[in-house]
Amino acid sequence: MSGEESNIILRNFADNGRFPNNADLPLVIITAALDPSTVSPEKFERTFTQNSWPAAWRNGLYDFNHYHSSAHEVLGIYAGWVNACFGGPGGETFKAEAGDIIIIPAGVSHCNMGQSDDFRVVGGYPAGQKWDMMHGEDGERPAADENIMNVAKPLSDPVFGPTGPLMKFWASASLI
Repeated sequence: MSGEESNIILRNFADNGRFPNNADLPLVIITAALDPSTVSPEKFERTFTQNSWPAAWRNGLYDFNHYHSSAHEVLGIYAGWVNACFGGPGGETFKAEAGDIIIIPAGVSHCNMGQSDDFRVVGGYPAGQKWDMMHGEDGERPAADENIMNVAKPLSDPVFGPTGPLMKFWASASLI
């Protein structure tokens, strides 16, 4: 699945040999998911937590390619902007700004390719999922591939709840 509809961008990323990515579940970017003029870290934290994606941290986005084999991840940008690359080196770069959310399926590499001085983000993971940090190094696979295949789909969209767009986009994927 690949496409764009209004303020929603979907992208699938295939295994590139170094990073497993996730050909089944699309990366989901929703621009202006929350009103950029009223967004705050607390608002993202409340929203994520009440939709079963407990907020886990505030900070930035690492400037090296990495992925999580044991959890999906949501990013809520509450200040500034970031150019984030997905899929590993040579992947696709998107500019995300305050109010945007990015839902990253387990296995999809992500990296900060540049940001504004005031860039800040809240991150979270579906309830019950414990994240790990993988770097695309020798020895991570095939264990990481097995982890990715066993990560359950979330029960709710992190912003819009059980009937939110994520549920439609990930409904037909072959994971649990």
